This record gives sequence, structure tokens and C-alpha cells, in this order.
Amino acid sequence: MVAAFFFYFKYKFSEYKFVDFNKLTFYTKNDIFVPKKNEYYLLLFSSRMSNLKDLIKQIPKDYPILAVDIYQKRKNFKNIIYTTAGINTIIKLIQYLNIYEVPVVVKIKRYHKFLYKQDSPLKVLK
Repeated sequence: MVAAFFFYFKYKFSEYKFVDFNKLTFYTKNDIFVPKKNEYYLLLFSSRMSNLKDLIKQIPKDYPILAVDIYQKRKNFKNIIYTTAGINTIIKLIQYLNIYEVPVVVKIKRYHKFLYKQDSPLKVLK
């Protein structure tokens, strides 16, 4: 029983990915994003394809939403941490998290100072 629990835990731990904000730089309207909360919903979307107001209705409100716009518009949006990133950072994030469709949201949880661990499966929003 202990062995089964160990292998299940190891599988679950390796199934989800890490997001390292020391290696990935996101820009807000005026500054570089520095995570302060223990948990976020990470939303990857394109403002050219999707309306952010419609997308956030599908995301729970229990944690802050870190919205990464791959169209790279910098906006202020009430109650949302609206960010952009360089194309190389966006590509790394997409490849690392195995994202095949946008808009997509995933919950991330602080693991260590600037290192966050994926805490939910990827959810494609409609």
C-alpha cells in the first residue's frame, strides 16, 4: 500500500509542470510582473481572438488572474493582472505547459519564492 501511494504521488508530482518567474519575464502596463500571491490562475489568451470579459466569467474568483496576452497589447483591466511577454517567453511557456489551444487557464501555486507549480489541469476556455 505504501509503495502504491509513493508511485502515485511521484506520478502526480511529475505530471504537472513548474513556472519559474526567474526565467520567464512578464510585463504589466508599466512594470515587470513580480508574483506576490501564493496562488494564481494563469490565463493565456489572445486579445485579437477573445474578449477578456467573456473569458474571466469562466474562471473562479478565489485567486488573482494573471492574464498573458499573446497579442502583446498592454492594457489596464480591473481586478486582473494583465501582462504581455516577449515572443520567446510565450513560446517557451506554450511548449513547456504543452498548450495546443488558446485561450487556456491553469491554476498555479507557489512552490518556492518565484517558482510556481501547476495545480490543476489545463482548461481550454470557449
